Amino acid sequence: MNRLKVLFTFYVPSGGVDTLNRLRTAVLKRHGIEAHLLYLNTGSGLQNSSDTRIFTASSDQDIHHLIHSEHYDAIITTSDIAMPGRLRGLGYKGRIIFEAQGLGTRDQALETIQMGVPYLQAHCDAAVLPPTDHLLDMFIHICPWLHRFVIPNMLDTDTFAPTSVEAPPYPVLAWVGRLEHNKNWREYLEICKAIIKKKPKARLWLFHDPTLANPEDEVMFRHMLAEYGLEDRIGIFINVPHSQMPTFYSMIAASGGIMLSTSLLEGFGYAVAEAISCGCPVLSTDSDGVRLFITHNKTGKFYPLGNVKVAVSEALDLMNNKKLREYIRIQGRQHVTLSFSPDRYAASFREMMTALRVFH
Repeated sequence: MNRLKVLFTFYVPSGGVDTLNRLRTAVLKRHGIEAHLLYLNTGSGLQNSSDTRIFTASSDQDIHHLIHSEHYDAIITTSDIAMPGRLRGLGYKGRIIFEAQGLGTRDQALETIQMGVPYLQAHCDAAVLPPTDHLLDMFIHICPWLHRFVIPNMLDTDTFAPTSVEAPPYPVLAWVGRLEHNKNWREYLEICKAIIKKKPKARLWLFHDPTLANPEDEVMFRHMLAEYGLEDRIGIFINVPHSQMPTFYSMIAASGGIMLSTSLLEGFGYAVAEAISCGCPVLSTDSDGVRLFITHNKTGKFYPLGNVKVAVSEALDLMNNKKLREYIRIQGRQHVTLSFSPDRYAASFREMMTALRVFH
């Protein structure tokens, strides 16, 4: 098997892309592909240890040195529409693949892709994206000439598995994300406020990375917590190492609680997939990407975006209906284990390299 060497680039080691990068570099290595990571900025994800070579560099000089000393067969630039042109300007001659992940709301994604057309045309050999309808539609219509590869992301279902934990003495209403518009944290607080009227013992657990929060949102968040009288009912967890999340998801499940996902739009939605993989029941908006792992009342629950009343009744059903809850937990875990295996990802990635004639 040919040994290939590839580089993945992204802005900052955090969130879903950081998770994906750590998982895929490990599995690609097992499949004969050496993969390195380049981040333009440092971030909280660097605390998550891995034996992958990770570079942090933003100057042309450093990036030039990296690509000319490492001789990558292909470079995959995630979300960063300016990077392909930059790499070509620095003399990189190999294959460049643009990866659509984490492009935000439908409007943000549309803007990025439309703005990127001349760059994609001039500098990229292909695009790779998860099987997410809105992204696929945009690439088909806006860049019909660009070679497209659709590869489902992967999940480490061995690490993200139910673990035995001490159950918290109250049901947990959890939320994982960034305090910004697309993650729709306001709706989370509204739903929780209404659930607490029915379940006065319930408490909120919020997991986030303040370095990625929108400062205005952070101020508004504090303000709303006070306004809703939720300040003494919330536990805020900052920059929890990724490896500790299975414990938290298992605790949420054991408490009889749920995870809420209120996003306007997700390309994939790692936090939701990982929670389901740990047997933690999820109630989510139908934000496109999460359709990959949620089938309503089978592997999770959906509620219509903006409809707090329906969200509350679905949440209570998920918490009170023990039979349905158990069924959803089992089916959810089974589904993600079968559908998002790392080896399947590696095989698809190798097929993409072969199709693009990336050989030594």
